[in-house]
Amino acid sequence: MSVRGVILDVDGTVVRGNQPIPGADAGLAAVDDAGLRRLFVSNNPTKPPVDYEQRLGRAGFDVDVEEVITAGSVSARYLSEHHGDERVAVVGESGFIELLREVGLSVVAVDPRADDEAEGTTGAATPAIDVLVASIDREFHYRTLRQCLQLLDDSEVTFLGTDPDVVIPAPEGNVPGSGAVIDAIANVVGRDPATILGKPSRITRDAALDRLGLPPEQVLVVGDRLDTDIALADGSGMQTALVRTGVTDDADIDASPIQPDYVLDSLGSLDTILPGPPA
Repeated sequence: MSVRGVILDVDGTVVRGNQPIPGADAGLAAVDDAGLRRLFVSNNPTKPPVDYEQRLGRAGFDVDVEEVITAGSVSARYLSEHHGDERVAVVGESGFIELLREVGLSVVAVDPRADDEAEGTTGAATPAIDVLVASIDREFHYRTLRQCLQLLDDSEVTFLGTDPDVVIPAPEGNVPGSGAVIDAIANVVGRDPATILGKPSRITRDAALDRLGLPPEQVLVVGDRLDTDIALADGSGMQTALVRTGVTDDADIDASPIQPDYVLDSLGSLDTILPGPPA
């Protein structure tokens, strides 16, 4: 295998919650021993890279903030570049909203309580916006859907999503993710997002390759999801390895049109497919 860099998913691949997944330490050691560049790419939109530096540190892994990209940081960069002067409505949690505000975006949260304040009025609950971006929201409410229906009734309002993960691994088991919220909104308003920014989008792929400073043919993608981690490499020339420590099992692999180059029980087997140490 001609590889000089590795893109690693985080949740379900390296950690579950704040706990390291068995074999992760051996896998990351194999990456270091082979002298490879590494980048951790998470579809979590609620946390900036510095939070992952700290979280992985608590799990026992020494990671620099420059080795991390999240769906939140990718979304903030994309919105700054393409919608920097526009008003952005957000269905999401406070961490994501603050991340967008920190890069200077004009952000308003879609607040289901506005429905109560707007009862008996016309249009009072619908601010003037240019973009609606949807993300994971653990307080997602029926009235949030009503707000989105009003906001996206204007076809000039751009509809974006942070990431497509319908379920995400958590310490208590799999829980609904951003994709569940985005799909609910899309079904109600009758249109899909113009762009979904996290893995497996080309936006995230290009950001990751740019950070690694490597051509795709020299990069291995490792993760636990077929539809995001493995699909990130689709048609790019990157190689892929799926680990069984997250949300994907053998039945999922057999049924999927997306196939990894390698299937590993955990990161602990990563050394079997990596090049040897540099001379």
